[in-house]
Amino acid sequence: MAARAMSRTDRFTTSLSDAQPVPYWLDDPGRPRPEPALTGAETCDLLVVGGGYSGLWTALIAKERDPDRDVMVLEGREAGWAASGRNGGFCAASLTHGLSNGLTRWPDEIHRLQELGARNLDAIERAVARHHLDCDFERSGEIDVATEPYQARELKEFHEELIRRGLADGIEYLDAEAVREQVNSPTFRAGLYDRRGVAMLHPAKLAWGLKRACLRLGVRVHEHTPALTLRPHGAGLSVRTPYGQVRARQVALGTNVFPSLVRRIRAYTVPVYDYALMTEPLTAEQLAAVGWRNRQGLGDSANQFHYFRLTADHRILWGGYDAVYPYGGRVRAEYDDRPETYVKLARHFFTCFPQLEGVRFTHAWGGAIDTCSRFSAFFGTAHQGRVAYAAGYTGLGVGATRFGAEVMLDLLAGERTERTELEMVRTKPLPFPPEPFAWTGIALTKWSLARADARGGRRNLWLRTLDRLGLGFDS
Repeated sequence: MAARAMSRTDRFTTSLSDAQPVPYWLDDPGRPRPEPALTGAETCDLLVVGGGYSGLWTALIAKERDPDRDVMVLEGREAGWAASGRNGGFCAASLTHGLSNGLTRWPDEIHRLQELGARNLDAIERAVARHHLDCDFERSGEIDVATEPYQARELKEFHEELIRRGLADGIEYLDAEAVREQVNSPTFRAGLYDRRGVAMLHPAKLAWGLKRACLRLGVRVHEHTPALTLRPHGAGLSVRTPYGQVRARQVALGTNVFPSLVRRIRAYTVPVYDYALMTEPLTAEQLAAVGWRNRQGLGDSANQFHYFRLTADHRILWGGYDAVYPYGGRVRAEYDDRPETYVKLARHFFTCFPQLEGVRFTHAWGGAIDTCSRFSAFFGTAHQGRVAYAAGYTGLGVGATRFGAEVMLDLLAGERTERTELEMVRTKPLPFPPEPFAWTGIALTKWSLARADARGGRRNLWLRTLDRLGLGFDS
Protein backbone atom coordinates (compact mmCIF):
# COMPACT_ATOMS: atom_id res chain seq x y z
CA MET A 1 0.00 0.00 0.00
CA ALA A 2 2.81 2.42 0.93
CA ALA A 3 4.62 1.70 -2.34
CA ARG A 4 1.45 2.33 -4.32
CA ALA A 5 0.88 5.66 -2.50
CA MET A 6 4.48 6.67 -3.15
CA SER A 7 4.06 5.82 -6.84
CA ARG A 8 1.02 8.10 -7.07
CA THR A 9 2.85 10.92 -5.30
CA ASP A 10 5.83 10.52 -7.63
CA ARG A 11 3.52 10.82 -10.62
CA PHE A 12 2.09 14.09 -9.35
CA THR A 13 5.45 15.56 -8.40
CA THR A 14 6.94 14.50 -11.75
CA SER A 15 4.35 16.67 -13.48
CA LEU A 16 5.82 19.63 -11.58
CA SER A 17 9.50 18.95 -12.25
CA ASP A 18 9.79 21.64 -14.95
CA ALA A 19 7.45 24.19 -13.35
CA GLN A 20 8.98 27.62 -12.93
CA PRO A 21 8.01 29.36 -9.66
CA VAL A 22 6.87 32.51 -11.49
CA PRO A 23 3.42 33.68 -12.63
CA TYR A 24 2.75 32.50 -16.16
CA TRP A 25 1.07 35.78 -17.09
CA LEU A 26 4.11 37.86 -16.11
CA ASP A 27 6.56 35.54 -17.87
CA ASP A 28 5.96 37.29 -21.18
CA PRO A 29 8.46 38.80 -23.64
CA GLY A 30 5.98 41.59 -24.29
CA ARG A 31 6.15 42.81 -20.70
CA PRO A 32 6.63 46.59 -20.94
CA ARG A 33 9.57 48.41 -19.48
CA PRO A 34 8.76 50.29 -16.26
CA GLU A 35 8.29 54.02 -16.26
CA PRO A 36 10.95 56.06 -14.41
CA ALA A 37 10.73 56.47 -10.65
CA LEU A 38 9.63 59.81 -9.24
CA THR A 39 12.45 62.11 -8.20
CA GLY A 40 12.04 65.56 -6.72
CA ALA A 41 8.88 67.48 -5.89
CA GLU A 42 5.78 67.33 -8.12
CA THR A 43 2.18 68.54 -8.01
CA CYS A 44 -1.02 67.22 -9.57
CA ASP A 45 -4.79 67.43 -9.33
CA LEU A 46 -5.35 63.72 -8.62
CA LEU A 47 -2.74 61.36 -7.27
CA VAL A 48 -3.52 57.65 -7.64
CA VAL A 49 -1.55 55.32 -5.38
CA GLY A 50 -1.27 51.80 -6.79
CA GLY A 51 -0.60 50.60 -10.33
CA GLY A 52 -2.85 47.57 -10.42
CA TYR A 53 -6.36 47.43 -11.86
CA SER A 54 -7.84 49.62 -9.13
CA GLY A 55 -5.41 52.47 -9.63
CA LEU A 56 -5.14 52.22 -13.41
CA TRP A 57 -8.91 52.18 -13.96
CA THR A 58 -9.20 55.18 -11.63
CA ALA A 59 -6.58 57.16 -13.54
CA LEU A 60 -8.01 56.22 -16.95
CA ILE A 61 -11.62 57.06 -16.07
CA ALA A 62 -10.55 60.29 -14.37
CA LYS A 63 -8.92 61.45 -17.62
CA GLU A 64 -11.90 60.32 -19.67
CA ARG A 65 -14.23 62.30 -17.42
CA ASP A 66 -12.00 65.39 -17.51
CA PRO A 67 -9.15 65.42 -20.07
CA ASP A 68 -7.71 68.57 -18.48
CA ARG A 69 -7.30 66.96 -15.08
CA ASP A 70 -3.64 66.45 -14.13
CA VAL A 71 -3.43 62.82 -12.99
CA MET A 72 -0.42 60.94 -11.65
CA VAL A 73 0.00 57.26 -10.70
CA LEU A 74 2.56 55.98 -8.20
CA GLU A 75 3.38 52.25 -8.22
CA GLY A 76 5.73 50.67 -5.69
CA ARG A 77 7.02 48.00 -8.09
CA GLU A 78 5.71 47.65 -11.67
CA ALA A 79 2.19 47.96 -13.02
CA GLY A 80 0.33 44.67 -12.68
CA TRP A 81 3.09 42.79 -10.81
CA ALA A 82 0.95 41.87 -7.77
CA ALA A 83 -2.62 40.50 -7.77
CA SER A 84 -3.40 42.06 -11.15
CA GLY A 85 -0.76 39.89 -12.82
CA ARG A 86 -1.24 36.70 -10.75
CA ASN A 87 -4.97 35.95 -10.85
CA GLY A 88 -6.93 33.46 -12.93
CA GLY A 89 -8.13 35.97 -15.52
CA PHE A 90 -11.85 35.59 -14.71
CA CYS A 91 -13.50 38.97 -15.34
CA ALA A 92 -16.93 38.65 -13.71
CA ALA A 93 -19.90 40.99 -13.87
CA SER A 94 -20.69 40.33 -10.22
CA LEU A 95 -19.85 43.17 -7.85
CA THR A 96 -20.77 41.09 -4.78
CA HIS A 97 -18.49 38.04 -5.08
CA GLY A 98 -21.27 36.07 -6.68
CA LEU A 99 -25.05 36.12 -6.58
CA SER A 100 -25.31 34.01 -3.44
CA ASN A 101 -23.18 36.41 -1.39
CA GLY A 102 -25.06 39.39 -2.81
CA LEU A 103 -28.46 37.88 -2.00
CA THR A 104 -27.36 37.16 1.56
CA ARG A 105 -26.00 40.63 2.24
CA TRP A 106 -28.04 43.04 0.08
CA PRO A 107 -31.30 41.30 -0.90
CA ASP A 108 -33.19 44.59 -1.30
CA GLU A 109 -30.79 45.99 -3.88
CA ILE A 110 -29.56 42.84 -5.56
CA HIS A 111 -31.37 43.59 -8.82
CA ARG A 112 -29.70 47.00 -8.98
CA LEU A 113 -26.31 45.48 -8.13
CA GLN A 114 -26.73 42.88 -10.86
CA GLU A 115 -27.69 45.57 -13.39
CA LEU A 116 -24.72 47.76 -12.43
CA GLY A 117 -22.41 44.75 -12.62
CA ALA A 118 -23.63 43.81 -16.10
CA ARG A 119 -23.18 47.40 -17.26
CA ASN A 120 -19.68 47.45 -15.76
CA LEU A 121 -18.65 44.31 -17.66
CA ASP A 122 -20.07 45.79 -20.87
CA ALA A 123 -18.04 48.95 -20.21
CA ILE A 124 -14.88 46.87 -19.77
CA GLU A 125 -15.55 45.16 -23.10
CA ARG A 126 -16.00 48.54 -24.78
CA ALA A 127 -12.81 49.88 -23.17
CA VAL A 128 -10.88 46.85 -24.43
CA ALA A 129 -12.01 47.73 -27.97
CA ARG A 130 -11.70 51.52 -27.65
CA HIS A 131 -8.20 51.50 -26.20
CA HIS A 132 -7.02 48.48 -28.19
CA LEU A 133 -6.20 46.49 -25.05
CA ASP A 134 -4.63 43.31 -26.43
CA CYS A 135 -5.58 41.05 -23.49
CA ASP A 136 -7.23 37.95 -25.04
CA PHE A 137 -10.70 39.12 -23.93
CA GLU A 138 -13.42 36.57 -24.69
CA ARG A 139 -16.97 36.65 -23.30
CA SER A 140 -17.19 32.89 -22.86
CA GLY A 141 -19.11 32.69 -19.56
CA GLU A 142 -18.54 30.44 -16.57
CA ILE A 143 -19.88 27.16 -15.21
CA ASP A 144 -20.10 26.46 -11.48
CA VAL A 145 -19.81 22.68 -11.28
CA ALA A 146 -20.93 20.22 -8.61
CA THR A 147 -18.60 17.34 -7.80
CA GLU A 148 -20.69 15.85 -4.97
CA PRO A 149 -24.40 14.87 -4.84
CA TYR A 150 -25.20 17.49 -2.19
CA GLN A 151 -23.61 20.19 -4.35
CA ALA A 152 -25.77 19.16 -7.32
CA ARG A 153 -28.89 19.47 -5.13
CA GLU A 154 -27.78 22.88 -3.87
CA LEU A 155 -27.09 24.16 -7.39
CA LYS A 156 -30.54 23.07 -8.56
CA GLU A 157 -32.22 24.64 -5.53
CA PHE A 158 -30.26 27.86 -6.02
CA HIS A 159 -31.26 28.01 -9.69
CA GLU A 160 -34.90 27.59 -8.69
CA GLU A 161 -34.50 30.44 -6.20
CA LEU A 162 -33.00 32.65 -8.91
CA ILE A 163 -35.97 31.91 -11.16
CA ARG A 164 -38.41 32.87 -8.37
CA ARG A 165 -36.55 36.14 -7.76
CA GLY A 166 -36.25 37.03 -11.44
CA LEU A 167 -32.46 36.71 -11.42
CA ALA A 168 -31.96 33.67 -13.66
CA ASP A 169 -31.68 35.45 -17.01
CA GLY A 170 -28.77 33.90 -18.92
CA ILE A 171 -28.17 31.28 -16.21
CA GLU A 172 -28.91 27.64 -17.09
CA TYR A 173 -28.93 24.54 -14.89
CA LEU A 174 -27.05 21.60 -16.39
CA ASP A 175 -27.46 18.00 -15.24
CA ALA A 176 -24.52 15.59 -15.24
CA GLU A 177 -24.88 14.67 -18.92
CA ALA A 178 -25.30 18.28 -20.03
CA VAL A 179 -22.33 19.61 -18.05
CA ARG A 180 -20.07 16.84 -19.34
CA GLU A 181 -21.07 17.74 -22.87
CA GLN A 182 -19.55 21.15 -22.17
CA VAL A 183 -16.41 19.91 -20.37
CA ASN A 184 -15.67 16.24 -19.93
CA SER A 185 -14.70 15.32 -16.37
CA PRO A 186 -15.88 12.17 -14.58
CA THR A 187 -16.16 14.22 -11.39
CA PHE A 188 -18.86 16.60 -12.71
CA ARG A 189 -22.40 15.92 -11.48
CA ALA A 190 -24.20 19.17 -12.39
CA GLY A 191 -23.52 22.80 -13.24
CA LEU A 192 -24.86 26.35 -13.39
CA TYR A 193 -23.88 27.95 -16.66
CA ASP A 194 -23.72 31.76 -16.69
CA ARG A 195 -23.45 32.39 -20.41
CA ARG A 196 -22.79 36.15 -20.45
CA GLY A 197 -21.77 37.24 -16.97
CA VAL A 198 -18.07 36.34 -17.10
CA ALA A 199 -15.26 36.96 -19.58
CA MET A 200 -11.84 35.32 -19.78
CA LEU A 201 -8.75 37.45 -20.35
CA HIS A 202 -4.97 37.64 -19.91
CA PRO A 203 -4.75 39.55 -16.62
CA ALA A 204 -1.24 40.96 -16.95
CA LYS A 205 -1.89 42.14 -20.51
CA LEU A 206 -4.99 43.95 -19.25
CA ALA A 207 -2.91 45.81 -16.66
CA TRP A 208 -0.17 46.62 -19.19
CA GLY A 209 -2.77 47.79 -21.70
CA LEU A 210 -4.42 50.02 -19.11
CA LYS A 211 -1.04 51.56 -18.31
CA ARG A 212 -0.41 52.30 -21.99
CA ALA A 213 -3.89 53.79 -22.36
CA CYS A 214 -3.27 56.03 -19.33
CA LEU A 215 0.03 57.22 -20.77
CA ARG A 216 -1.60 58.01 -24.13
CA LEU A 217 -4.18 60.18 -22.35
CA GLY A 218 -1.48 62.11 -20.53
CA VAL A 219 -1.42 60.39 -17.14
CA ARG A 220 2.02 60.58 -15.53
CA VAL A 221 3.06 57.13 -14.29
CA HIS A 222 5.99 56.53 -11.94
CA GLU A 223 6.96 52.94 -11.15
CA HIS A 224 9.36 51.66 -8.50
CA THR A 225 7.99 54.53 -6.42
CA PRO A 226 6.31 53.37 -3.19
CA ALA A 227 4.16 55.92 -1.38
CA LEU A 228 5.51 56.11 2.17
CA THR A 229 3.33 58.64 3.99
CA LEU A 230 0.15 60.63 3.40
CA ARG A 231 -0.40 63.90 5.25
CA PRO A 232 -2.54 67.03 4.91
CA HIS A 233 -0.79 69.95 3.25
CA GLY A 234 -2.66 73.23 3.05
CA ALA A 235 -5.85 72.69 1.05
CA GLY A 236 -4.52 69.40 -0.33
CA LEU A 237 -2.32 66.47 0.58
CA SER A 238 1.32 65.52 0.53
CA VAL A 239 2.64 62.04 -0.25
CA ARG A 240 6.29 61.25 0.45
CA THR A 241 8.23 58.76 -1.70
CA PRO A 242 11.83 57.49 -1.39
CA TYR A 243 13.23 60.14 -3.74
CA GLY A 244 10.62 62.86 -3.70
CA GLN A 245 7.24 64.19 -2.78
CA VAL A 246 3.89 64.80 -4.48
CA ARG A 247 1.44 67.49 -3.50
CA ALA A 248 -2.06 66.74 -4.76
CA ARG A 249 -5.50 68.23 -4.48
CA GLN A 250 -7.02 64.75 -4.13
CA VAL A 251 -5.75 61.19 -3.63
CA ALA A 252 -7.28 57.84 -4.65
CA LEU A 253 -5.89 54.75 -2.91
CA GLY A 254 -5.82 51.52 -4.89
CA THR A 255 -3.34 49.65 -2.70
CA ASN A 256 -5.75 46.81 -1.80
CA VAL A 257 -3.77 44.05 0.01
CA PHE A 258 -0.91 46.34 0.98
CA PRO A 259 -1.12 48.44 4.17
CA SER A 260 -3.27 51.47 3.51
CA LEU A 261 -1.93 54.98 3.91
CA VAL A 262 -5.14 55.57 5.89
CA ARG A 263 -4.20 53.60 8.98
CA ARG A 264 -7.71 53.22 10.41
CA ILE A 265 -8.91 51.03 7.53
CA ARG A 266 -6.07 48.51 7.76
CA ALA A 267 -8.04 46.24 10.10
CA TYR A 268 -10.74 45.71 7.45
CA THR A 269 -8.58 43.48 5.24
CA VAL A 270 -6.23 40.55 5.69
CA PRO A 271 -3.94 38.97 3.08
CA VAL A 272 -4.85 35.43 2.04
CA TYR A 273 -2.45 33.60 -0.26
CA ASP A 274 -3.85 31.72 -3.24
CA TYR A 275 -1.92 29.41 -5.59
CA ALA A 276 -2.18 28.26 -9.20
CA LEU A 277 -0.59 25.93 -11.76
CA MET A 278 -0.35 26.30 -15.53
CA THR A 279 0.00 23.34 -17.88
CA GLU A 280 1.99 23.10 -21.03
CA PRO A 281 -0.10 23.74 -24.21
CA LEU A 282 -2.48 20.85 -24.84
CA THR A 283 -2.32 18.93 -28.09
CA ALA A 284 -5.35 18.66 -30.37
CA GLU A 285 -5.93 15.11 -29.08
CA GLN A 286 -5.78 16.23 -25.44
CA LEU A 287 -8.19 19.08 -26.11
CA ALA A 288 -10.58 16.68 -27.81
CA ALA A 289 -10.42 14.35 -24.80
CA VAL A 290 -11.52 17.19 -22.52
CA GLY A 291 -14.05 18.82 -24.85
CA TRP A 292 -14.31 22.40 -23.58
CA ARG A 293 -15.17 23.73 -27.04
CA ASN A 294 -16.85 26.86 -25.65
CA ARG A 295 -13.84 27.85 -23.50
CA GLN A 296 -15.82 28.79 -20.40
CA GLY A 297 -14.24 29.42 -17.06
CA LEU A 298 -15.06 26.80 -14.45
CA GLY A 299 -15.13 26.61 -10.67
CA ASP A 300 -16.32 23.84 -8.40
CA SER A 301 -18.86 24.29 -5.62
CA ALA A 302 -16.90 23.13 -2.57
CA ASN A 303 -16.02 25.51 0.24
CA GLN A 304 -12.37 24.88 -0.65
CA PHE A 305 -12.90 25.31 -4.35
CA HIS A 306 -10.83 25.17 -7.53
CA TYR A 307 -11.06 27.54 -10.49
CA PHE A 308 -9.81 26.54 -13.94
CA ARG A 309 -9.81 27.80 -17.51
CA LEU A 310 -8.18 27.60 -20.92
CA THR A 311 -5.69 30.20 -22.12
CA ALA A 312 -5.38 31.57 -25.65
CA ASP A 313 -2.57 29.08 -26.33
CA HIS A 314 -4.63 26.10 -25.03
CA ARG A 315 -3.07 25.67 -21.61
CA ILE A 316 -5.16 24.93 -18.52
CA LEU A 317 -4.81 27.17 -15.50
CA TRP A 318 -5.73 25.28 -12.32
CA GLY A 319 -5.87 27.21 -9.05
CA GLY A 320 -7.51 27.65 -5.68
CA TYR A 321 -8.32 25.23 -2.87
CA ASP A 322 -5.71 26.26 -0.30
CA ALA A 323 -6.16 29.70 1.21
CA VAL A 324 -3.21 30.50 3.43
CA TYR A 325 -3.30 33.31 5.97
CA PRO A 326 0.16 34.16 7.36
CA TYR A 327 0.24 34.95 11.06
CA GLY A 328 0.27 38.69 11.58
CA GLY A 329 -1.15 39.41 8.15
CA ARG A 330 2.21 40.11 6.56
CA VAL A 331 2.68 40.35 2.78
CA ARG A 332 6.03 38.80 1.89
CA ALA A 333 7.58 37.48 -1.31
CA GLU A 334 8.51 34.22 0.42
CA TYR A 335 4.82 33.32 0.65
CA ASP A 336 4.42 33.44 -3.15
CA ASP A 337 5.89 29.94 -3.53
CA ARG A 338 4.41 26.90 -1.72
CA PRO A 339 5.46 23.49 -3.10
CA GLU A 340 3.18 21.51 -0.74
CA THR A 341 0.18 23.29 -2.24
CA TYR A 342 1.43 22.70 -5.79
CA VAL A 343 1.55 18.93 -5.16
CA LYS A 344 -1.98 19.03 -3.76
CA LEU A 345 -3.23 21.01 -6.76
CA ALA A 346 -1.55 18.63 -9.20
CA ARG A 347 -3.22 15.66 -7.52
CA HIS A 348 -6.62 17.36 -7.73
CA PHE A 349 -6.03 18.28 -11.39
CA PHE A 350 -5.47 14.67 -12.47
CA THR A 351 -8.47 13.54 -10.42
CA CYS A 352 -10.61 15.98 -12.38
CA PHE A 353 -9.01 15.17 -15.76
CA PRO A 354 -7.57 11.63 -15.63
CA GLN A 355 -7.52 11.59 -19.44
CA LEU A 356 -4.72 14.20 -19.27
CA GLU A 357 -2.26 12.02 -17.39
CA GLY A 358 1.24 12.81 -18.62
CA VAL A 359 0.58 16.55 -19.03
CA ARG A 360 3.21 18.64 -17.31
CA PHE A 361 3.04 21.99 -15.57
CA THR A 362 5.27 24.82 -16.74
CA HIS A 363 4.50 27.48 -14.09
CA ALA A 364 3.47 27.45 -10.43
CA TRP A 365 2.92 30.59 -8.37
CA GLY A 366 1.02 32.31 -5.62
CA GLY A 367 -0.12 35.75 -4.62
CA ALA A 368 -1.98 37.64 -1.91
CA ILE A 369 -5.69 38.43 -2.05
CA ASP A 370 -7.11 41.39 -0.10
CA THR A 371 -9.86 39.63 1.86
CA CYS A 372 -12.53 41.32 3.92
CA SER A 373 -15.22 39.78 6.09
CA ARG A 374 -18.03 40.32 3.58
CA PHE A 375 -16.01 39.08 0.54
CA SER A 376 -16.70 42.12 -1.62
CA ALA A 377 -15.26 45.60 -1.86
CA PHE A 378 -15.86 48.40 0.61
CA PHE A 379 -15.37 52.11 0.02
CA GLY A 380 -14.89 55.36 1.87
CA THR A 381 -13.19 58.73 2.22
CA ALA A 382 -10.72 60.35 4.58
CA HIS A 383 -9.07 63.74 5.14
CA GLN A 384 -12.33 65.71 4.75
CA GLY A 385 -13.26 63.93 1.54
CA ARG A 386 -9.98 64.61 -0.24
CA VAL A 387 -8.91 60.93 -0.10
CA ALA A 388 -10.98 58.03 -1.42
CA TYR A 389 -10.28 54.32 -1.12
CA ALA A 390 -11.62 50.97 -2.28
CA ALA A 391 -10.40 47.60 -1.00
CA GLY A 392 -11.47 44.09 -0.01
CA TYR A 393 -12.33 42.64 -3.43
CA THR A 394 -11.49 39.12 -2.14
CA GLY A 395 -10.44 37.61 -5.43
CA LEU A 396 -13.09 38.98 -7.79
CA GLY A 397 -11.43 42.28 -8.54
CA VAL A 398 -10.61 41.85 -12.23
CA GLY A 399 -13.99 43.29 -13.17
CA ALA A 400 -15.19 44.93 -9.96
CA THR A 401 -12.16 47.23 -9.66
CA ARG A 402 -13.47 49.27 -12.57
CA PHE A 403 -16.72 49.83 -10.67
CA GLY A 404 -14.67 50.67 -7.57
CA ALA A 405 -12.73 53.26 -9.56
CA GLU A 406 -15.98 54.98 -10.52
CA VAL A 407 -17.13 54.91 -6.89
CA MET A 408 -13.88 56.53 -5.73
CA LEU A 409 -14.16 59.26 -8.36
CA ASP A 410 -17.81 59.88 -7.44
CA LEU A 411 -16.85 60.19 -3.76
CA LEU A 412 -14.02 62.60 -4.53
CA ALA A 413 -16.38 64.70 -6.61
CA GLY A 414 -18.88 64.79 -3.72
CA GLU A 415 -21.58 63.55 -6.06
CA ARG A 416 -24.66 61.53 -5.17
CA THR A 417 -24.88 58.89 -7.88
CA GLU A 418 -26.60 55.55 -8.34
CA ARG A 419 -23.34 54.02 -7.12
CA THR A 420 -22.79 56.11 -3.99
CA GLU A 421 -26.42 55.60 -2.91
CA LEU A 422 -25.96 51.84 -2.66
CA GLU A 423 -26.03 50.29 0.82
CA MET A 424 -23.04 48.26 -0.32
CA VAL A 425 -21.09 51.50 -0.85
CA ARG A 426 -22.38 53.30 2.26
CA THR A 427 -21.58 50.47 4.71
CA LYS A 428 -18.41 48.65 5.72
CA PRO A 429 -17.66 45.06 6.71
CA LEU A 430 -16.72 44.15 10.26
CA PRO A 431 -12.99 44.56 10.86
CA PHE A 432 -10.77 41.61 11.71
CA PRO A 433 -9.62 41.29 15.34
CA PRO A 434 -5.97 41.69 16.34
CA GLU A 435 -3.63 38.74 16.68
CA PRO A 436 -3.70 36.06 17.90
CA PHE A 437 -7.48 36.15 17.50
CA ALA A 438 -7.43 36.76 13.72
CA TRP A 439 -5.14 33.79 13.02
CA THR A 440 -7.06 31.52 15.43
CA GLY A 441 -10.45 32.45 13.98
CA ILE A 442 -9.33 32.04 10.38
CA ALA A 443 -7.65 28.70 11.14
CA LEU A 444 -10.78 27.41 12.89
CA THR A 445 -12.93 28.57 9.98
CA LYS A 446 -10.71 26.84 7.40
CA TRP A 447 -10.80 23.61 9.41
CA SER A 448 -14.58 23.84 9.67
CA LEU A 449 -15.00 24.47 5.94
CA ALA A 450 -12.84 21.46 5.07
CA ARG A 451 -14.87 19.37 7.51
CA ALA A 452 -18.12 20.58 5.89
CA ASP A 453 -16.81 19.55 2.46
CA ALA A 454 -16.08 16.06 3.84
CA ARG A 455 -19.49 15.76 5.55
CA GLY A 456 -21.86 16.46 2.70
CA GLY A 457 -21.88 20.21 3.20
CA ARG A 458 -23.09 20.10 6.83
CA ARG A 459 -21.89 23.23 8.62
CA ASN A 460 -20.82 23.01 12.25
CA LEU A 461 -21.74 25.37 15.07
CA TRP A 462 -18.81 27.70 14.33
CA LEU A 463 -19.82 28.18 10.67
CA ARG A 464 -23.49 28.57 11.57
CA THR A 465 -22.54 31.27 14.08
CA LEU A 466 -20.47 33.10 11.46
CA ASP A 467 -23.40 32.85 9.04
CA ARG A 468 -25.71 34.49 11.59
CA LEU A 469 -23.17 37.28 12.16
CA GLY A 470 -22.73 37.86 8.43
CA LEU A 471 -19.10 36.77 8.58
CA GLY A 472 -17.20 33.98 6.94
CA PHE A 473 -14.09 32.88 5.16
CA ASP A 474 -13.49 30.67 2.14
CA SER A 475 -10.83 29.97 -0.44
